Amino acid sequence: MRILVINPGSTSTKFAVYEGETPLLLRSIRHKPEELAPYKTILDQFDFRYNLVMNEIKVTNVDFNFKAVIGRGGLGKAVPGGVYEINEQMLEDTRNATREHACNLGCLIADKIAKQIPGCRSFIADPVVVDELNDYARICGIPMIERRSIWHPLNQRAIARRFAREIGKKYEEMNLIICHLGGGISVAAHEHGVAVDANNALDGEGPFTPERAGTVPAADLVRLCFSGKYTKEEILKLITGKGGLNAHLGTTDLIDIQERIENGDKHAKLILDAMIYHVAKQIASESAVLCGKIDAILLTGGMAHSEYLIAELRKRIDFLAPTYCFPGEDEMGALAGNANAVLRGERVAKEYK
Repeated sequence: MRILVINPGSTSTKFAVYEGETPLLLRSIRHKPEELAPYKTILDQFDFRYNLVMNEIKVTNVDFNFKAVIGRGGLGKAVPGGVYEINEQMLEDTRNATREHACNLGCLIADKIAKQIPGCRSFIADPVVVDELNDYARICGIPMIERRSIWHPLNQRAIARRFAREIGKKYEEMNLIICHLGGGISVAAHEHGVAVDANNALDGEGPFTPERAGTVPAADLVRLCFSGKYTKEEILKLITGKGGLNAHLGTTDLIDIQERIENGDKHAKLILDAMIYHVAKQIASESAVLCGKIDAILLTGGMAHSEYLIAELRKRIDFLAPTYCFPGEDEMGALAGNANAVLRGERVAKEYK
């Protein structure tokens, strides 16, 4: 069962070909800023990225007879977790999404490719807008605003299932707190296979990250908005893109920051340690959601490669539950695994409505 995986990111378009669980081809096409500069919106990049993928497939002489094409899910309508068959409603909602991100192109490219192949199915799985929050989690102190979860369900669930297999249990049998440590940081409480609480890791909630501001004092943010010093777009960029480590230290590169610390930069150490401190607080807060009944805490994402970060974080959270580290992420493998599960009849693809 040959599967094509499409994963558009901010500065790259990744695609892969799998034969069952085995990767036959993995490609990451990097995009220079000047290549993307002519396009006013993410959706305007569709033809550019689609053609790159198609040309690369032709160059590598890959057999185009795919059983399924699965794309990274976008910022459309909030949905429960799972695998979704791409349909016209999903495409329409994605084209009209209120938030822009390259992940919105995933289902659009997957759909166009699949429609060229007789009998080929197209899917997304666990998009970033998976919403399984309990009723308490949705409520905040302003009735006109409802909490939303925008997080890393694809990688978190893949790691949860991997951990469950390794200890001989099922994901749905356990209570887990999972923390994805990347450009965005999401922490979710997984109660028997349902993510009942998660922070909005895109829009300004939770710990600050390499590029995102996280939770900030609300009144001070309002005053900043009306100070006349910043445009709406500049404020939004401070929240996502130019906040966090980037705002304090001028870089999102954790390796560079750690080198500065080793060379005696006390300010860099203070800021990095502060980020770790706030990540630990977010993890600890999810223990209350699970009433302290936690089977394990799982740490994953690109920053989980940092021995310093993980060691400092564990000092603050190890008392809560056994902590396990799974550095990096395998979104491509996770997407392929979800498509395979549907094709094998182990999972049923849901209808997007």
